[in-house]
Amino acid sequence: MATSTQPSTSAIPAYKAVFLQSCLSANILTFGTYTLKSGRKSPYFFNAGSFHTAHLLSAISTAYAHTIISFLTSHPSIPKPDVIFGPAYKGIPLACSTLLELHRLDSQSWSSVSYSFNRKEVKDHGEGGGLVGASLKGKNVLVIDDVITAGTAMRETINLVAKEGGKIVGFIVALDRMEKMPGPRENEDGVEDEEPRMSAMGQIKGEFGLPTASIVTLNDLIAVLRIKGDEEDIRRLEEYRRRYRATD
Repeated sequence: MATSTQPSTSAIPAYKAVFLQSCLSANILTFGTYTLKSGRKSPYFFNAGSFHTAHLLSAISTAYAHTIISFLTSHPSIPKPDVIFGPAYKGIPLACSTLLELHRLDSQSWSSVSYSFNRKEVKDHGEGGGLVGASLKGKNVLVIDDVITAGTAMRETINLVAKEGGKIVGFIVALDRMEKMPGPRENEDGVEDEEPRMSAMGQIKGEFGLPTASIVTLNDLIAVLRIKGDEEDIRRLEEYRRRYRATD
């Protein structure tokens, strides 16, 4: 009897399954051997910059919106954001399209929420400044980005929002790779170690006390691949997870 190639919603929430299926069918999420900035050889690669068609942008913004709603529901002490902030460049379309989807899902709750993003270079003419969209001063800010690896960009965003007078209430990313930060010699000469370490997201959470969430994790990806029956990809991803698993 033939088996379905569509991911089952019994394994993970439906919006995650639909999002991952979109990533796989559009080759946004691919498998092979990819060299990361750290020098690690990853068996998979996620390119959020490829969500450039209307259909795919709708898929990722819908997934972000449901993740944000779930995030706020599970953290009732976190105030609803006044601003959705997307760090330049990949975060810009993600913040704008996600805010539109949140408004479509619940217009009453999200009609007064704004978007904002930063310029890479401060504008010295016209309206000037380093931001486009809403001011962050005195605002609760929810940050959307694609993937956090070393945490450098996340720290830059934290400093930027603080400088503009805003307060970050959370970080939402598309994919949590669930892997530990590179060791001191890994970036320099490719020498790995067996030392346990936190992920970049875990470090940010511990250092700044900021809650984080993701649309999907490496565990979700492996769960979908188990349904699809890609045994070799599953084996390589499980080995990568075992080798670089973060402590958080």
